[in-house]
Amino acid sequence: MSRLFRDVEGGPRCPHGSVVCIGAFDGLHLGHQALVRHTLSRARALGLPSVALSFEPLPREFFAPAQPPPRLLLPRAKAAGLLAEGIDQVGLLRFDRRLSSLSADDFARTVLAGRLSAREVWVGPEFRFGKARGGDIDVLRAVGTQLGFTAGEIAPVLLDGERVSATRIREALRAGDFATAARFLGRPYAIGGHVVAGKQLGRTLGFPTANLRFGGKTPALSGIYATWVHGVGDTPRASVSSFGTRPTVEGVEPLLEAHLFDFDGDLYGRRIEVEFVAKLRDELKFSDLPALTAQMHRDADQARAILSQHSTTRHNAFA
Repeated sequence: MSRLFRDVEGGPRCPHGSVVCIGAFDGLHLGHQALVRHTLSRARALGLPSVALSFEPLPREFFAPAQPPPRLLLPRAKAAGLLAEGIDQVGLLRFDRRLSSLSADDFARTVLAGRLSAREVWVGPEFRFGKARGGDIDVLRAVGTQLGFTAGEIAPVLLDGERVSATRIREALRAGDFATAARFLGRPYAIGGHVVAGKQLGRTLGFPTANLRFGGKTPALSGIYATWVHGVGDTPRASVSSFGTRPTVEGVEPLLEAHLFDFDGDLYGRRIEVEFVAKLRDELKFSDLPALTAQMHRDADQARAILSQHSTTRHNAFA
């Protein structure tokens, strides 16, 4: 049986019971990690499998497709990160019109009791679920009493008196404050994926790039950055990266383009991760390609200088 499932209905995945946690898990930050580890502890104590439930697309993406919220993690990275934490099964439930119309009671009966035979369900602070966000922890506890499971809420995780949240991390990334983002995430922020072919404009300008798409999601940051690229050789490679729509060449789709310094090779199809170290500037539209190329040289020099004073400590990446 695959450890990842997407469907609300189907045969029981944990016929003898399970311990479940539910959340958006965008970013898998320290708060999410605390919820996951508590769930793992309870599952081990009861001798039951652990299950993490999330939704794709996220409910806010489904209800506001014209203005989707920025994402920290792509779905694949979220599932991989949860499995890497030790979760036995991950449910990325398809959030569609049918799922959005389920009441809190119906969701608990269909998914938690019917699909997962839940014995315990754990959530984070301010958890809401069901149609029109009609269910909270009190509703979950009440319906759990009827269906044979208990429900609990873990305390928020605080750093220096500030609650760790995906919203706060997005704010830090927009501001180029990667130190704060890394503290709340428990690791440097990075985006991973398989290198795809681009228009090869960078190569003609003397700046070949490894390109990563963001899966049609809205990224939490944009601009030009000093970065480390992981997955090319045994050590991280210094690089300068652009993340945006490339307005000078009339681009539309957000694309992450990493130029690896002193590297000449074919990376197409390889999985890499781009770790963000410092923001150099916002994305700009230049009058012509020579003006763009001149700025790219300045960006590269600045990124080299920054990275010469910065080491990477990233070892295990979810992104």
